[in-house]
Amino acid sequence: MRVLTDPDIPPSAGAYRPLEVIAPEGCLLNATPPAAVVSGNVETSSRVADVVLRAFGWAVGQGTMNNVTLGSEEVVYYETIGGGQGACPDADGPSGVHVAMSNTLNTPIEALELEFPLRMTAYGLRRGSGGRGKFNGGDGVIREVEALAPLHYSLITERRRHGPPGAEGGEPGEPGRNSLDGDELPAKAIGELDAGQRLRIETPGGGGFGEPQ
Repeated sequence: MRVLTDPDIPPSAGAYRPLEVIAPEGCLLNATPPAAVVSGNVETSSRVADVVLRAFGWAVGQGTMNNVTLGSEEVVYYETIGGGQGACPDADGPSGVHVAMSNTLNTPIEALELEFPLRMTAYGLRRGSGGRGKFNGGDGVIREVEALAPLHYSLITERRRHGPPGAEGGEPGEPGRNSLDGDELPAKAIGELDAGQRLRIETPGGGGFGEPQ
């Protein structure tokens, strides 16, 4: 609702009073034990935001939190990586941001390398990954780390086969990609990193808005 209405309206109970959430017990959005729900606050919620935005004719953002966990018996590191936001009817989408998620941190490379057996080998915008349109979607992010010691890894990501759709004739953003030493990994993956191996995450771009000019 916040992205579909005047952003200057402060959040309040009254702002959400017109909404009714229908989620029967036991469905995907109202799971019951012993269903696994670790991805509910990140991937499932992102898909709900996608559906709502599409229903209102908006271009869709990256649609995933790009969850990465790296760890061993001694350390655990978890982060979510930003991507491209969908374009607006009057502006390009921002690049390298989280969509529909708050309370996240862009961890400084120096802090990461100081605390964990990792070396950052690439970090920047994924130029050209946003969908073209009258207004272009935002670009995703490239983030690649090299393990300096054996580590476990876990990936929970989306939008690896189909890019986020555009709106009103805008083109879709580029799908994301995960790889280990250049070999493609699936959207959901777990495995082991040996010292010297590199894990690379390329996050999706946002959809464009309007016919490209």
